[in-house]
Amino acid sequence: METVRCSGLNDLQAAAIDVLKKYSESRVFALFGEMGSGKTTFIKALCEKLGVVDVVSSPTFAIINEYLDSEGECVYHFDFFRLKNKNELMDIGYEDYFYSGDYCFIEWPEKYEELLPENCVYIKIKIDYADQSRLISF
Repeated sequence: METVRCSGLNDLQAAAIDVLKKYSESRVFALFGEMGSGKTTFIKALCEKLGVVDVVSSPTFAIINEYLDSEGECVYHFDFFRLKNKNELMDIGYEDYFYSGDYCFIEWPEKYEELLPENCVYIKIKIDYADQSRLISF
């Protein structure tokens, strides 16, 4: 696993580029980290690098947000935090999204990790409380 330290937005942008280059064939990304670690912020950076023209925000209450990139392709942003059980995920047709070939970014994937596809990219974000930087491992 590769780990990069991000002390600011420039580092975050560079980490997003690294992840997208390293996993250029991958489309499903699971982001693990405690509350406030920067999962949504990192997804914003990934979406920016993908050319998303929509406003990227946490889909905490909606469960899923759909964005369009500059090519008109869909990018999906999931938040599993408020799901009560995996039936809710099944009801929204998660497999259609995960196997669509479109980018899918998932916050709080540990709640239903068994439903993630085999080729899912795992990204872990930790806060370094000494300097408030983020350690992003992928």
